[in-house]
Amino acid sequence: MREHPFSISSSPMASAHLEFTIKELGDFTATIKTVRSGETAFVDGPYGAFTIDRHQAPGYVFIAGGIGIAPLMGMLRALADRGDARPIILFYAYRRWERLTFREAIEELRSQLSLQVVYVLGGPPIVWKNKTGLIDPGVLSRHLPSDRRNLHYFICGPEAMTQAVERALYGLGVPLRQMHTELFDMA
Repeated sequence: MREHPFSISSSPMASAHLEFTIKELGDFTATIKTVRSGETAFVDGPYGAFTIDRHQAPGYVFIAGGIGIAPLMGMLRALADRGDARPIILFYAYRRWERLTFREAIEELRSQLSLQVVYVLGGPPIVWKNKTGLIDPGVLSRHLPSDRRNLHYFICGPEAMTQAVERALYGLGVPLRQMHTELFDMA
């Protein structure tokens, strides 16, 4: 037996099930799809403090890169289950629109939350009117509200992206204490 850390992507309000979103990146994750319903699995945790419940704010900004959307989906789903009306901005960077994880679920959440979504694609379709490239200071500056210093920011994605986003936010005047980052690694 070995430990494999995964982020919970279901709402904590959904007591009937626990959902993980796992991207095939290694030997274990490539074989997890062969697990059949009813097989025994051991779940330990959750660990860490990557949750909106510890950080009350007038609104939130979620910034995801790739599969980093998984823990942010759990928070978005919790906010929807609670009927939360605070404004939320989701910046979501991914390579290809066709493979975007949770694309339909995010669109559904838009009707349940005060949710603005900014998609940033590395390889956009031919007809694409949204952002391309990276979540950089320019993209953040154009979409963040003037009260950006009052919001809390939850960032999850590749390490290089999270570091670049933290620097960009700090450069835009966001206090470090209001930035929360999830890393996909065992501490």
